[in-house]
Amino acid sequence: MADTQRARGNAPEVQELGVWGRLWRPFWAIPAAFSLAAAALGVLLPVFEDDLRAVAFFVFPGDDEAARGMLTTIASAMISVTGLVFSVTMVVLQLASSQFTPRVLGSFLQSRVVQVTFGLFVAAFVYCLTVLRSVVSDDGRADAFVPRVAVTFGFFIALACVASFLAFIHHITSTIQVSRVVSRIGDATMALVDKVYPGVAGDEALSVGPSWSPSVDTPRVDICVDDRHGYVDEIDFPGLVACARDAGGVLVLHPRLGTFVTHGQRLATLWDPADDAFADHDDEADARAHLTARVNSEIRLATERSMRQDLSFGFRQLVDIGERALSAGVNDPTTATQVIDEVHHLLREIVQRNPPSPYIVDEEGIVRLVVVPPSGESLLRLSLEELVHYGNEGVQVPRRLRTMLDDLAEVALPRYASVIAEFREQVDAGA
Repeated sequence: MADTQRARGNAPEVQELGVWGRLWRPFWAIPAAFSLAAAALGVLLPVFEDDLRAVAFFVFPGDDEAARGMLTTIASAMISVTGLVFSVTMVVLQLASSQFTPRVLGSFLQSRVVQVTFGLFVAAFVYCLTVLRSVVSDDGRADAFVPRVAVTFGFFIALACVASFLAFIHHITSTIQVSRVVSRIGDATMALVDKVYPGVAGDEALSVGPSWSPSVDTPRVDICVDDRHGYVDEIDFPGLVACARDAGGVLVLHPRLGTFVTHGQRLATLWDPADDAFADHDDEADARAHLTARVNSEIRLATERSMRQDLSFGFRQLVDIGERALSAGVNDPTTATQVIDEVHHLLREIVQRNPPSPYIVDEEGIVRLVVVPPSGESLLRLSLEELVHYGNEGVQVPRRLRTMLDDLAEVALPRYASVIAEFREQVDAGA
């Protein structure tokens, strides 16, 4: 993978998540891990009670009834507060969906503060129930046992839950502020801009490098989407380069990141495959099926877009927030101007850079993959078309749009001048 990245030249450097990264992506991953760890501790600590008590500075001094009472109290309190945390989270998600846009909900659920809070409360409940089964009453029985170290550890887990609950409340109250939402989306988008547009700002022609184009009579093999549908969410670039290299040809990917594709739609085209590319298979149909399955496995489809690799999705979220603020039902021009300021920050970096090369080479310097990155012109249109259209009737928004466009015109490369001038004329015409 490292060799492929070095050979890319000025191709986009986007993030590819491995198996470990995908494992921790779902919302339930951290709570499930905390619960399993709590269950394991609840079983192991009573087993090693005698050894641990020798090194413990403080242990629970009560008898079996006190231990049961404490564990029961912690378990019941934790499951009750878990319901409260869940309810608060649902209310916040509903408010965010109605006030901003449903497309920002993913960032709330991906917050580690929310996930860790859920994980600690569920883990405390599981831990207390597990330790309860180890308590044996001291009513004359020879096997009477009170896991004092385990009960003490449960008390510390309860304290950690209180601290996490306070952090959760602070996080939720600050998260729903529109300035924080806009800034968080802008920061995530800027981080992706630096990966997708890593070239040096200026007039240097970053497109200089390897190139490729097929001729009229070049043989090709079309590859379609298998029995899936959704948005192109993640592309394994080294994996696709390996597919093309093994076939001896050049793989051209048709949909861009964030594009919706469905079953049977053309996904990619393998140009100029080697004569012996399919020699390992019995017939051509089997070879095509194997190639289709391999290419499809390197492209992840999702039911909703994300910002793991899709740069345009960050601009889409900001525009949605600004457009909703400009609607007649909301009429919040101040929020719209905050969005314009964040878009200005992003576009100022974009217009000073040339787009990356679509050609990705293997470790030998041979072009193997063609993926068209988002162009600066398309990002300008995505960011400005709707804001200019809906914001021309106000006072604050046109003024802020003129300021932004004037600044972009001063620093932009010549290739972006016509698009910026077009939107400047639209703002003036609307005023």
